[in-house]
Amino acid sequence: MKKHVAVLLGGLSSEREVSLRSGAAASKALKKLGYKVSEIDVGRDLAEKLKKIKPDLVFNALHGTYGEDGCVQGLLELLQIPYTHSGVLASAMAMDKPTAKVIFESVGIRCAPGKIMTKKEIISKNPFKPNYVIKPPADGSSVGVIVINKDNKLNPKDLKNDTYLVEKFIAGTELSVAVMDGKALGAIEIRPKKGFYDYKNKYTSGMTEYILPAEVSKSIVKQAMDMSEKAHRVLGCRGISRSDIRYNNTKGGDGKLYMLELNTHPGMTELSLVPKIANYVGISFEDIIDNLVKSACCDNV
Repeated sequence: MKKHVAVLLGGLSSEREVSLRSGAAASKALKKLGYKVSEIDVGRDLAEKLKKIKPDLVFNALHGTYGEDGCVQGLLELLQIPYTHSGVLASAMAMDKPTAKVIFESVGIRCAPGKIMTKKEIISKNPFKPNYVIKPPADGSSVGVIVINKDNKLNPKDLKNDTYLVEKFIAGTELSVAVMDGKALGAIEIRPKKGFYDYKNKYTSGMTEYILPAEVSKSIVKQAMDMSEKAHRVLGCRGISRSDIRYNNTKGGDGKLYMLELNTHPGMTELSLVPKIANYVGISFEDIIDNLVKSACCDNV
């Protein structure tokens, strides 16, 4: 008999809507694969719900705060319920952009020049000459990201957090690499039709063009894949991860690759990048989901 899988979706973060879509897609695939599926829209009563239904394992389709920052992972460790994706420490480090950046740079993974600044510091002085990027330290899906350039001046009202990671904007080709079980599957090129690859461009059909294979040299694709495998490994990720990389190949650029961030819970919607990359190399959506379920575990048994 197939296992009973609890799919965690929705949740309390700013990425709730994306999580609902990822969770629905995962549930559909799990049912198609023959698993018994229970969906849980996650709230603060998660532990009680899990104790009541007693699943064999958890498929974590949550995005953002609590779901991919180590919090839910820690709860599942305490309850000793095996779960998909990365564990407590890897999730926490990847979610906190400044921490991940320090770790990446310590092993030679190139990142954009940047610094941690308070809201007050950002408002009182220009961190860099434009163009630069202001990022919340621990949000995903580009929520709250602000790109400052000659056409977009800083509006202090847009700064909702107390602290930010501020980085120089790296121009060029945007690439995303899917890594499954430590092995890079391929790289996709992302071309938003307007602006940068923000929440709207990520989750609105027709707003972004996706190029597979990426229209860069085989050497650059290999470098991007090697960088992504290294990032996955150094953070201690398991299951699936997606690395977002910028190739600084514009006029006057240095021709180098820069790691923007690693996502331990990449989206599983109809527009998501990991399923696109996997499908291109012959791995179906159901295969991805089944692989995640079969590799589910606790870090501390």
